[in-house]
Amino acid sequence: MHIEAITASDIAWQEQALCAQTGTDFFFPEPGSSVREAKRICALCDSRSACLEYALANDERFGVWGGLSEKERMRLRRSEENE
Repeated sequence: MHIEAITASDIAWQEQALCAQTGTDFFFPEPGSSVREAKRICALCDSRSACLEYALANDERFGVWGGLSEKERMRLRRSEENE
């Protein structure tokens, strides 16, 4: 069994991320709620690419990460697998 540890350097981007300053309500909305505000905040964030890389590498299945919803990350993952 192989277990990967997440190190502090792997998540250092989170300290500068705009979501850390805004709260989780926008990024983890109730089912059926809009993610528009979260995506707007992500679009302004310098940590966006690191956030998306983290979400994809760690198979984050809930919330908005790197400006993409769960469904959008799933489509991205599938398209990368088909290349």
